[in-house]
Amino acid sequence: MYNADVKPILALLAISLCAPAADLRVGVIGTDTSHVSAFTKLLNGDPNAPDHLSGARVVAAYKGGSKDIEDSIGRVDKFAEEIKTQYGVEIVPDIPTLLSKVDVVLLESLDGRVHLEQARPVIAAHKPLFIDKPLAATLEDAREIARLASAAGVPWFSSSSLRFGAIGAAMTKLPGLSGAATWGPGPFESHHPLELAWYAIHPVELLYTTMGTGCESVTRIAGKDADVIVGRWKDGRTGTVTAVRPYSDYGAVAFRGRESVESHPKAAAATDYRPLVTEILKFFQTGKPPVSNQETLEIFAFMDAAQRSKEQGGKPVTLR
Repeated sequence: MYNADVKPILALLAISLCAPAADLRVGVIGTDTSHVSAFTKLLNGDPNAPDHLSGARVVAAYKGGSKDIEDSIGRVDKFAEEIKTQYGVEIVPDIPTLLSKVDVVLLESLDGRVHLEQARPVIAAHKPLFIDKPLAATLEDAREIARLASAAGVPWFSSSSLRFGAIGAAMTKLPGLSGAATWGPGPFESHHPLELAWYAIHPVELLYTTMGTGCESVTRIAGKDADVIVGRWKDGRTGTVTAVRPYSDYGAVAFRGRESVESHPKAAAATDYRPLVTEILKFFQTGKPPVSNQETLEIFAFMDAAQRSKEQGGKPVTLR
């Protein structure tokens, strides 16, 4: 027998053990990309919808925006208003205010040039951080984000949605791989010095999804309507990326001796955001990134080498 005075305490304890954990409070930095609406819909939308994801809600957003990029300044207010009116997201005036209201952060700003500046206060506040593509506008900025986060012990990751979509799922961890080829859109943005980071990051990330790390040199053949980038891996394998301008569909082929494996789904399947947001949610809950920071930095070193190869007339360039 136990004292009757203990019963209420035990009852409250039982309720607390059975109660679901509170949703993570998600903050958004940068409302100038359609990803903001798409991600928010998955988390804040109809809970009975088949694509709904539970466990987190977007509660606040800081608009941001870059006046010298039309795709940014022309859409930043539109998407801010959309997530405010449709999904109840509070629009806040600055990043410090945002950080006071959230547990984790989606850094969604379209402009990679501002990512380091915007990531600094998030890292200082020790908030787990997902940084949408491109991670940064230069290899140096990408490395500085990684350095700051490592020093502060803050988990982060960055990834193209294609890594976790239909193409990436078909190309991951194939045994006996001798090489691979990927393709996708590769338009440039005049303010971004690392040209491939702006949009060709998608087929480059697909190549790394298929090949893994270990590239040692890159050669880039620059054309009017497309660039071909060839990487040589330390184990002798080769991988190529074709970046088409202004736009193309996405695809990948992996080579295994006489056999090849191809993934070339319809556009809607190739760019489905739910698999990526699922991984982001797992990351926020566990602090474990699904893509290693080392691999993300090598992807940027690959694009940096490709830029230097173009500047040198297509000569092979070693990764820095």
